[in-house]
Amino acid sequence: MAIQELSSGWQVKQTDTDDWLPVARVPTNVHLDLIANKKIEDPFLGFNELKCEWVGDKSWTYRIELPEVQSEREGTKHVLAFDGLDTFATVKINGTTILESSNMWIMHRVEVMDKLQHGKPNVLEIDFKAALLEARKIKDAHPEHKWLGFNGDLARLGVRKAQYHWGWDWGPVLMTCGPWRPVRLETYQARVEDLRVDYEVDADLKTVKGTITASVEGSSGTQVRFSAVFEDDVVFEGTAEVDSHGQAKVEFHVSEPKLWYPHGYGEQPLYTVKATVYSGDHELHNLSKKTGFRKGELIQEPDEIGKTFYFRINNVDVFCGGSDWIPADSFTPRITEAKYRKWLEMMVDGYQVMIRIWGGGIWEEDVFYDLCDELGILVWQDFMFGCGNYPAFPEILESIEEECVCQTKRLRHHPSLVVYAGNNEDYQVQESYNLTYDYEDKDPQNWLKTDFPARYIYEKLLPDVVAAHSPHVPYHPGSPWSGSKPSSDPTVGDMHQWNVWHGTQEKYQIFDTLGGRFNSEFGMEAFPHIETIKYYVTDPSQLYPQSHMIDFHNKADGHERRIATYLVENFRTRTDLEGFILLTQLSQAEALMFGYRGWRRQWGQKRFCGGALVWQLNDCWPVTSWSIVDYFLRKKPAYYAMRRVLAPIAVAVKRAHHDWSVVHARPAKTSDYECWVASSKTKEVSATVELRYISIASGKDIKESVKKEVKLVPNGTTDILKGTINNESEEPHVLAARIYVDGEIVSRDVDWPQPLKYLDFSDRDVEVSAHAGKMVVKAARPTKGLVFEEREGVLVNDSALDIVPGDEQVVTVQGLGESDQALRWTYLGRDDKLE
Repeated sequence: MAIQELSSGWQVKQTDTDDWLPVARVPTNVHLDLIANKKIEDPFLGFNELKCEWVGDKSWTYRIELPEVQSEREGTKHVLAFDGLDTFATVKINGTTILESSNMWIMHRVEVMDKLQHGKPNVLEIDFKAALLEARKIKDAHPEHKWLGFNGDLARLGVRKAQYHWGWDWGPVLMTCGPWRPVRLETYQARVEDLRVDYEVDADLKTVKGTITASVEGSSGTQVRFSAVFEDDVVFEGTAEVDSHGQAKVEFHVSEPKLWYPHGYGEQPLYTVKATVYSGDHELHNLSKKTGFRKGELIQEPDEIGKTFYFRINNVDVFCGGSDWIPADSFTPRITEAKYRKWLEMMVDGYQVMIRIWGGGIWEEDVFYDLCDELGILVWQDFMFGCGNYPAFPEILESIEEECVCQTKRLRHHPSLVVYAGNNEDYQVQESYNLTYDYEDKDPQNWLKTDFPARYIYEKLLPDVVAAHSPHVPYHPGSPWSGSKPSSDPTVGDMHQWNVWHGTQEKYQIFDTLGGRFNSEFGMEAFPHIETIKYYVTDPSQLYPQSHMIDFHNKADGHERRIATYLVENFRTRTDLEGFILLTQLSQAEALMFGYRGWRRQWGQKRFCGGALVWQLNDCWPVTSWSIVDYFLRKKPAYYAMRRVLAPIAVAVKRAHHDWSVVHARPAKTSDYECWVASSKTKEVSATVELRYISIASGKDIKESVKKEVKLVPNGTTDILKGTINNESEEPHVLAARIYVDGEIVSRDVDWPQPLKYLDFSDRDVEVSAHAGKMVVKAARPTKGLVFEEREGVLVNDSALDIVPGDEQVVTVQGLGESDQALRWTYLGRDDKLE
C-alpha cells in the first residue's frame, strides 16, 4: 500500500478571482493562509476580528496538482482520502466533480482510478462555499422549524460545522473553511479499513475476553492475521478468513490483564492490537491500534436523595474533579502535538482526572485522545450539538448519523473515553422556550412531529449509534439532563450550575450548596495575565480595566456588571490594571475553591456529588473568560487553588457562611466551623491534623492549637472536628489547618472571615527568597493570595498561596536560569505591582 500525504504544493484563491496564493501546508484553513500571505491582519489582535468578517462571506478554492500514479494490475485502487473538509465542499478532478460534502466531521474516501489522466497533469480542486450564507438558505428552506438557542447566528443549527466558529460568549466570530484535516492519495489492492475490539473485563478483574474484528476493503485480501502485544510480549495471536461481508473475526482471551486506570489510581498500560491482511503469503496491508482494557461504569442508582451519578473504573469509585475543554484555537490546524501535551500534562499536574469535550467545539484530533490514554485522563465526550433547538429534517438526520458512526468508530479503542453525552444544554433551550417534551411519550416518531424534534437525535439516533459501534461506553442523553425532571434538578443526573456568575448571582461562598449529583459546568470569569492583555491591546492608551479594546476581548453577556458585582462584594476596589487583574483572578480562585472543596466533601457523604468540571480549562484566543489557563498556557491563580483542593489528600477548614450584604452588614455573633480531610487514596492512611487560630492583625495565635492523630477514610472524607467562633469576644482570625503524613506536610487550608474587603492587609511583613530552584515564602501576619509572575518557560508548583506565620512554604521552580531575574510576586492588599 502506497500513501502520499498531500500536505504541500497547494494554492488558494477567492473563488471568483484569479489571484492564487501559496499555501504553506495542509491541514489548514483560509484565515491561516490569508494571514500568511498578509491579506488579513491577525484577528486575535485589537479589533481585527471585525476587519476580517468579510472572509466568512466569500467562497474559497484550494487546488493541487496530484502526484503521478502508475497504471497497476487489475484490482488496484487509487483513493483520495479526506479526513475533514470545512464545510460546504465541492471536490473536482480535472473539472469533474467527484464529491460534495456538507459536514466537516465526515471522513470521505473516493476512488479516482477512472478520473485520472495518465501522462498528463491531474488537478485536484476543492471549492468551499460560505457556510454562513449556505446556513441561511437552509434556515429559510425550513420555516416549519423553531430556530431557537443561545449564542451565535442561529442558522448554525442547520449546519454540521463547529458551532463556536459562529461566535460564542468567550470566542470570536471567525467563519473558517478549507481542508482542515489531512488529504491523502492511497494506492492499494486491499486494506484493513477498520479494526474493532469488543471486550469484557470479568467481575474479579482477572480476565479479559472478547472479539477482534477487521473490516477489509478490496477483493484481493483473503485472510487476516491478528496479534495483541503488551510491551514486547505477544499475549494473543490468531488467524481468520475474510468472509463475504469483508470481515474477519477472532475471539481472544487474556489472563491476568494489565488494566488501565485514571492517573492517581493505577497505571496506564496499553496493548497494541494489529490486523494484517494477506493474499496467500503476500502481505497487503496492516492496521494497528493502541488500546487499554478497563471496566468503566456510570453508576446511576436510586438512593435516599434521588439517583447517584458517578464513575467506577475497575471497581474503584472515582471522584471526577476536572475541566471542560473547548478547542484550543479558533484555527485548530495550528494546534501542535506539543501544545496538546502541555495542556493535558497540566491537568495531570493539577490532579484533574476528567476532561469534558464540549459539544460546541470539535471532535478532537487523534493525538488528543492518544494523550488522554497515555496520561490517564478520563474523557467525557459530548456529541457536537450546543445551546440550540436543532432541526431534524431527513437530510440532516442522515448527515448526523454518518458523522456519528464515523467518529464513534474512530474513537472506540480509547480506554480514556468513559461517557458520551448527546448535547450541551439543548434540554435547557427546550425548557427556556417551553418546547414540547413529554417524557412519558416513548415513541420516537412522535418526537419528530413536535417543536423539539432533536429529542429524536438525543434519545433515538445517537444511543443507537453508540450501542452499535461503541457499546462499552455509557450514553447520557445530554449535559445537563435529569430524565423526567428539570435539567436543574440537584437530585438526579448532571447539572450546569450557573447561579454563581449568571442567573441569581449567588455568593460564591455558598457554591457547594448549589451543586447536584455531578456538576459538569460552573465557573467564574477572570482577566488573563498582563502579558496576554498587552499582546492583544495594540493601542497602549487602552491599557485600563474598562477600555473598549479590553471589553472587546470579553464576549460574555453583561460581563461588566457581573465582574463588578463579585469584586465589590468581596474586595477593596482597585482601578489600576494590574491590581484589577489580580482581584478578578483571586475572585475566580476563591469561587472555584469553595465549590470544589465542598463538592469533594459531598463525595464522601454517600456519593452525593460524583464530580465537578469547571467551565473552562482553556481559551481559543487571548480573552477574558472563565478559563483557568489562558490561550498562551499562562495559569491563572484558580488553577493552583483547584490543585490544592483536588490533591490526593486535602485538608479543609471552613466557618459557616454569614451573608454580610443583608441586615445592614451586621456580623454574626458566633460562627460554627468544621474541619475535615478528603482522600482519594484507596487504602486507610494514618495522619496528623493540626488546626491553629491566628490573629489577622498581630499574627499571634489567639488560642491553643489542636492536634489530632487520625485514620483517613479511603476514597472519602473524614470529619476531624467542629467548633464555634465567638465573633464578639475573639478578634478577627484565620483558621489554619495542616495535615502531616509520615512527618511531611501534604496539604494546607486557611479559612478567612468573609468578606475579605473588611480585613486590613497592610503590614504583612512577607519575605520571599530564592534558593536553587526553590522559592521560600514566609510572613509575620496572615497573608492572602500570594501569586507569582507567570513567565514563559518557567513552572512553579504552587501559587495564589495563603501564608500564616510559623509556616514557611517552599515552592519549586523549573526553567529559571541562575542569571535570570527572580520571579515577581504580590498578594492581596499590597498596593504596588508585582515585585
